[in-house]
Amino acid sequence: MRNRYAIIAAVTALVTLIDQATKVLVLHSIPLYTEIPVIKDFFSLVHVRNRGAAFGFLNRHDISWQFWLFLAATLVAIVVVIMLAKSSRADDYPFFLSLGLILGGAAGNLIDRILYREVIDFLDFYWGTYHWPAFNVADIAICCGAALALIFSLRRSPPAEKTGR
Repeated sequence: MRNRYAIIAAVTALVTLIDQATKVLVLHSIPLYTEIPVIKDFFSLVHVRNRGAAFGFLNRHDISWQFWLFLAATLVAIVVVIMLAKSSRADDYPFFLSLGLILGGAAGNLIDRILYREVIDFLDFYWGTYHWPAFNVADIAICCGAALALIFSLRRSPPAEKTGR
């Protein structure tokens, strides 16, 4: 039972550490609202702030309740991760990895929300006139973790039926 929580905790800690380290680098090396082209017409490093969720969802300055909404969503995510981990097979390591990615991403963005009341985003992709909203390591971890959790959930074998004899 402990092994599953150790995997989740280790992945969560690693993702949170990488996320926060990259954001500290951005804070100290890229002035706010500055763009540094890395691959012409495709990818830039930027320093922007986001009060909303991943990829700019609800990123509005005229509403003030986002902090509380995303705080509640993070707390719900923690409870859901614990419940999913507890109800999973003890050897479901890939699933525990995915849960750690989700939790680590949520923790990284939660730290930003607590410290700055907004999230630091810095990865900016675009192609021609198409522009994807800037994002960060935590957003990547949440999306990859959710996708992996879905894949692992679909590929799991159903639990063996218990006989009443």
